[in-house]
Amino acid sequence: MIRIRQSTPADGERAVQIWRDAVDATHDFLTTEDRAAIEAEVRSFLPAAPLWLAVDADDRSVGFMLLDGSSMEALFIDPAHRGAGIGRALVAHALKRHPTLTTEVNEQNGQAVGFYERLGFVPTGRSERDGQGRAYPLIHLRFARQN
Repeated sequence: MIRIRQSTPADGERAVQIWRDAVDATHDFLTTEDRAAIEAEVRSFLPAAPLWLAVDADDRSVGFMLLDGSSMEALFIDPAHRGAGIGRALVAHALKRHPTLTTEVNEQNGQAVGFYERLGFVPTGRSERDGQGRAYPLIHLRFARQN
């Protein structure tokens, strides 16, 4: 059974590990140099970020989400737990708080694009570069319907 709770400082290293494993499984479009630079950025802020965690019966994190108001800034699931409804549960949790939820997704991450579209997100725009100016296009999405 999955439960959703807020993170504590003790959850930081596990969140970084989930991020690393998820990126390794889904972001094969990143260059080695960009992957290393992004991980350094993630390590500098993620452990202290106010995350929503999906935890198993042993309180071990299996996924996390970062919300900034109605913007979902991050959603990462441990690859060993993909397909188990964890991402869907985290998004549902966010939608209870912010029914006008928005997010961005790397255009090259077709799995994530499809996931958000299946949940009812629709594209609202596109950026040629990510938030750090790297040449990884982003698709901007907003939640548009209940499934």
